[in-house]
Amino acid sequence: MGSDPAGRPLAELVAHVGGTLRGDGSLIIHGVEGLAEAGPRDLSFYGSHRYREALASTRAAAVLVPVGEEPSRLDLAVVQVPNPHLAYARISALFHPVARHAPGVSPRANVHPSARVHAEACVMAFATVEALAEVGPRVVLYPGVYVGKGARIGADSVLYPSVTLREGCLVGERVVLHASAVVGADGFGFAFDAEAQAHVKVPQAGIVRIEDDVEVGAASCIDRATTGETVIGRGTKIDNLVQVAHNVRVGPLSLLCAQAGISGSAELGTGVVLAGQVGVVGHIKIGDGARIVAQSGVVHDVAPGATLSGSPAVDLRAWLRQSAALPRMADLMREVRALRSRLEALEKETKP
Repeated sequence: MGSDPAGRPLAELVAHVGGTLRGDGSLIIHGVEGLAEAGPRDLSFYGSHRYREALASTRAAAVLVPVGEEPSRLDLAVVQVPNPHLAYARISALFHPVARHAPGVSPRANVHPSARVHAEACVMAFATVEALAEVGPRVVLYPGVYVGKGARIGADSVLYPSVTLREGCLVGERVVLHASAVVGADGFGFAFDAEAQAHVKVPQAGIVRIEDDVEVGAASCIDRATTGETVIGRGTKIDNLVQVAHNVRVGPLSLLCAQAGISGSAELGTGVVLAGQVGVVGHIKIGDGARIVAQSGVVHDVAPGATLSGSPAVDLRAWLRQSAALPRMADLMREVRALRSRLEALEKETKP
């Protein structure tokens, strides 16, 4: 990871996250690293007992720990905070500031005369902005970005190389679309004509609306609606290789992890978490705060706050019981067959 050659006093970093320091606040910290990688000029964090051995052997100058945690090492400066991972993120941002790009449109970009590009936006070489599109202040369009006709991008958003934003789609403020993400491709909609033996395409006439502070990972796809909108709610974070189908509505502050797939017209509430490779069938509702464990298949509505696992997904506690029983299934079947045979023999013996 990067570092600051000049460094920052530890006391300044502690104040930045509202922590409590045990140790020398005048220590100069030059960067942030994991426990195993940190050196004597770095700050690290400890948030799980699984890393107790790494904490004992770390070479870091200082470590963020949960409130109440008191490492026995006296050579280590300790910063107690309610959430070490969050504090680490905020301190890391000080050492890794967001890149700033000079405003302007590259002469090698392709911008339609009717497009509106704010004077503070940065449009790099080989980016394309089609007719009637709007690009807001401090927006950055990397090489190869395509912004379709009438699309709109809000202030401070960043579209990395080869992002495609199709016609009419709306992107809010401070949105990040990582490389090769596709927003507004046609939804997968076909009607079968039995007489002609053909799949007839249903026009995908809607759009995608991405609200403020959303981040979309590399090569993820968010399909435009058949009619109306596909919506990604405020503050939602989408991992790489995620598929969001037409007319899906994802509530605010949700997390969609890698290779998750959501079928058409499904609705996710606020703060929903889909772990890796979760599949969601169409036209169902997942309630606020629900969590779906990795590789689960969701085939019915999910109550708010529920945690589900398995395929088809069931309550996590039921799934854990089922998983514990599964390795014993062959032995149980043999026992059942043996008991059945004994029962049949007893019945024969008792018959008149």
